[in-house]
Amino acid sequence: MLNQKGLNLLKKVSLFSISLSFFACANRQLPQGGPRDRTPPKLLKAEPLNNTRNFSAKRIQLDFDEFFKLNNQSQEITMTPNPAKQPEYKIRQKSLVIDLKDTLEKNTTYVINFGKAIADVNEGNILKNFTYVFSTGLHIDSLSISGTVINNETQERQKDATVMLFNLKQDTAFFGKKKPTVYTTTDSSGNFTLNNLHADHYRIYALFEKSPDKIYNRDEELIGFLKKDINLTADTSNIQLNIFRQEPEKFRLAARSFDQDGKMSFVFNKKLDKPSLKIIYPKEFDKFKIVDFSKANDSAMLYMKNMDFDSIRVAFFDGIKPLDSTSFHKGKRETFNRQLGFNFNLNNDFKLKPGNALAIKASFPIDTYDASLISLKEDSTDITNFSIDRDTSNLKKFNLKYKLKQNSNYLLTFEEGAFIDIFGDKNKRVVRKFALDKEQNYSQLTLTVNVPDTGKSYIVQLMNDEKVVLRSTPIHESTSLIYKNFITAKYRIKVIYDTNGNGKWDSGNVKKRIQPENIWVSREILTLRPNWEQQTTITIPKEPTTY
Repeated sequence: MLNQKGLNLLKKVSLFSISLSFFACANRQLPQGGPRDRTPPKLLKAEPLNNTRNFSAKRIQLDFDEFFKLNNQSQEITMTPNPAKQPEYKIRQKSLVIDLKDTLEKNTTYVINFGKAIADVNEGNILKNFTYVFSTGLHIDSLSISGTVINNETQERQKDATVMLFNLKQDTAFFGKKKPTVYTTTDSSGNFTLNNLHADHYRIYALFEKSPDKIYNRDEELIGFLKKDINLTADTSNIQLNIFRQEPEKFRLAARSFDQDGKMSFVFNKKLDKPSLKIIYPKEFDKFKIVDFSKANDSAMLYMKNMDFDSIRVAFFDGIKPLDSTSFHKGKRETFNRQLGFNFNLNNDFKLKPGNALAIKASFPIDTYDASLISLKEDSTDITNFSIDRDTSNLKKFNLKYKLKQNSNYLLTFEEGAFIDIFGDKNKRVVRKFALDKEQNYSQLTLTVNVPDTGKSYIVQLMNDEKVVLRSTPIHESTSLIYKNFITAKYRIKVIYDTNGNGKWDSGNVKKRIQPENIWVSREILTLRPNWEQQTTITIPKEPTTY
């Protein structure tokens, strides 16, 4: 039995223990992570050694400093010369074991290119362009080709482009949809180097793709090539490959859909000069069609005023040239969900650019509209001398005709049923507040352009900070171009060397070995200040020679 003094001592010890436990819990923290690991796996040892001569082994072991994985092994890893029986690649802890399954040729340099296959397990950091090289003879091929890949449109260096090399006997493999055996990937500065090459005649290509198959097989991929063959007898440098989006030779529908609102949407794989569309079944329904082509003529939306059909077939033309056709099926009683809405040419602050009329675009073609159900207020005062005029070229577009005033606030109202679309749908009540933007928020740019050769044609393009072309002007001599009412922002100038004088950029063709028209982008950034008239001189450099 404890006496009173012992009990008091036990209580104090218990309270002290509880306090320690509380503070320990209160101060407990999660481990703090350090900086993110951005280092790819590092080769520590190779057996046999890299660049071994008189190679006779059947197995190669590569030891790395951390655990790793192999990504897209069949696509990324290549061995050249290409053996009939492919090697087997196995991961064992931090080692990669390669079993050679085929008999090696005598006195031959072999290169195993791992591309982007090797990556660490935790962060996925890639060991790019790692190669293992060996020779079955006394000599290792050591010639190299290096250079840069440039995006033709932006004139910027292109990182992560695949540079591929084929000797003349293998060149048909590029068009035969086979992946290359000799390739590398450009670094963050767009530079590349191909090593361990033997003397031969080569053709070189650059490919920028989203998929990792290293095969030029999609319209959206960028391709580049050197027009002249490379007779490699010594190290070759300063090769420049300009990659571009080749215009497809054959038209096809890249996408098509029969939407829930009843319209049919089509996306083309190329821009058309004079697109047209015809209903070929039921033939008598062609008169009910309403077609809205995009500004770039690379897509279309089809609206049918009469939807009483089970199936419909649509044909596409460029001028009078037939291109393709497609069909849709539907039930005659099928219903669609539509809501008639409107867009306005206002900025994010609901301001209208000075000098512009308020443009109204409906979500569907409009059949009729009632001006009596449309009202306009100027600073709470009803306006009567305005009009809403239909755009004769587009059944979805209207323009507000009224002389808007600075420092006034406007309220445009469409009462319910003011507009009725071709399907008989009426709009719900729409109220849009807006005002005229201040003129001091805009500037004027006078661009003096000096051309290098008055016997040639050029296209001068003004781009915004997001590289969107805002104005395109063909010129044939030195001149001044005036850009009025441009928002205060940063701009750049791009020039197309219009070789054939047709007023547009022309793509190249890799099969015909035709290079695209050259482009020059000025490095100067034009900063337009509020309410300012800026004058700038641009001297177009002489067109570079494309090889």
